[in-house]
Amino acid sequence: MKNVRGSYSRFYRRARKVALLCLLLAIEVAVYAQDGNAGINEANQKVRSYFASGTNLMYAVGALLGLIGAVKVYQKWNSGDHDTGKVAAAWFGSCVFLVVVATVIRSFFGV
Repeated sequence: MKNVRGSYSRFYRRARKVALLCLLLAIEVAVYAQDGNAGINEANQKVRSYFASGTNLMYAVGALLGLIGAVKVYQKWNSGDHDTGKVAAAWFGSCVFLVVVATVIRSFFGV
């Protein structure tokens, strides 16, 4: 019987320690989460500040893809390939997609 009591008391001591640690963790989280709205607003402002740069980057990537696509289509056209129209449509479509996405992001988020 003595061993059973000893194991129960060890279990309860450990359970109390775990409960105390959980309580301290909950208190710490509550302390850090006091001003959640200010943190969310700050994150919102930081993310919105990158939209202008991001859309400009998308315009630049679209222009670069347009130049690369024009060279690829020109090479296919000069070599006499029959699928030049398909390649031109694919490259032109990707450039238009990037420009449209950048424009939608800019207008949707009011940047």
